[in-house]
Amino acid sequence: MSKITNVPKRNNFVLKAVRETLEHRATWLYLLLKEGEKKGVKWEDLGYPAVKACGNIHGKKLVDLSGTSSLKGLKKKLFTIPAQMVFGMKILESTDNKLSIDFGYCPLVAAWQKLGCTDEEIERLCDIAMEGDRGIAESFGGKMELGGTIAKGDKKCQIRFIK
Repeated sequence: MSKITNVPKRNNFVLKAVRETLEHRATWLYLLLKEGEKKGVKWEDLGYPAVKACGNIHGKKLVDLSGTSSLKGLKKKLFTIPAQMVFGMKILESTDNKLSIDFGYCPLVAAWQKLGCTDEEIERLCDIAMEGDRGIAESFGGKMELGGTIAKGDKKCQIRFIK
């Protein structure tokens, strides 16, 4: 029996469609890592550097779009109202040097659950996926701290960007 509870509070046609695109991305990650595993490559050896590189690319673009390395710029460009609705986010703090967000739903976890991943696999996949957020944080001159996660069975993901 899974310890993971991951149910969105808001649901409509548009939110479901956006979540499905994110689930598709999570499915790719899982299948790529499984193929690598068949060839003797550990998930962590392939996943962390690849996802971090993606986060760095995305982060640099976000810095350019926002015109600042302030974490307020990150909130404005990445954690928009539509994104908040998709992930059931609550912005707890937003300053130049700290951005604290709780996520109440994760479409990536939903995808991994649908694929039949074990709780242990979901926890590993989540941490690898979070490497993208760590890369984004680096691009803004900071780091990302991760508290509880839905993938570990917590009610929410606690993500903190700190400079």
